[in-house]
Amino acid sequence: MRQDLAKEFFFQLISLLVAIIVVHAVYVAVIRPKADVILQEQQELQTEGIAYDMEKSLFVTIKDYEQETCFILMLWATAIMLFKANKLRWEKRFLNFKLIDLRDEMRIVPEDTRKYTRHIQAIPAEEQEHLVPRTLLNALQRFGSAKNIRDVAQSIKETCETEGERLDSELAIIRYIVWAIPSIGFIGTVRGISQALGQAHKAVEGDIIGVTVSLGVAFNSTFIALLISLFVMFLMHQLQLMQERFVIDCQDYCEKNVIRKLEVP
Repeated sequence: MRQDLAKEFFFQLISLLVAIIVVHAVYVAVIRPKADVILQEQQELQTEGIAYDMEKSLFVTIKDYEQETCFILMLWATAIMLFKANKLRWEKRFLNFKLIDLRDEMRIVPEDTRKYTRHIQAIPAEEQEHLVPRTLLNALQRFGSAKNIRDVAQSIKETCETEGERLDSELAIIRYIVWAIPSIGFIGTVRGISQALGQAHKAVEGDIIGVTVSLGVAFNSTFIALLISLFVMFLMHQLQLMQERFVIDCQDYCEKNVIRKLEVP
């Protein structure tokens, strides 16, 4: 379990660095140069007093640092969720395995639990840490000691509930990113409005270029941040749904393969 946490923490750091490098490289090489060209052309037309239709450009909309930060956080959160989804996919493999070799007519009595636990303990130690083998092993050991089917059912339920709570708690970093993205957008809004107010005297004199650019920063940052937040929240809820379904499937698997085959003489 500690090794898995260390691997996940290392993956989060690497994915964050990769997201920063990739997004910043795209901004420096493509987005900001094209946005500067478009803004320069608009500024020259306004200076000359030529009437023109201002077209909305994607490069201008996403050119600021707040939008760049939001895209970095989006890629980071997506990478973390893909890592967790892939890990969950490996966990779900055990739902297709028959870890306890029993025919339909056979029953498990308390004296035979050691024989069946050996089958689970024979698999590699790393795989024993997965939810399905761990739940089955705890259930058999509880039945061998307590000799009570109700206690076994309670043990399976508690193990699955604990796993569900653990999986939910591991989504904390993603929930923080979902909260941080619109907050960064609002920071851009405050920054743009403050810059526009600082150039209000120029607008009174007839020079509205600086004010329009600053207001563009204010509205574009919030617009992009909210869109990205909606996308990340959708992915997070899909991952959470997968985790909850897996825990329920594990509980059903244990009930079908263990609880229904238990028998107290």
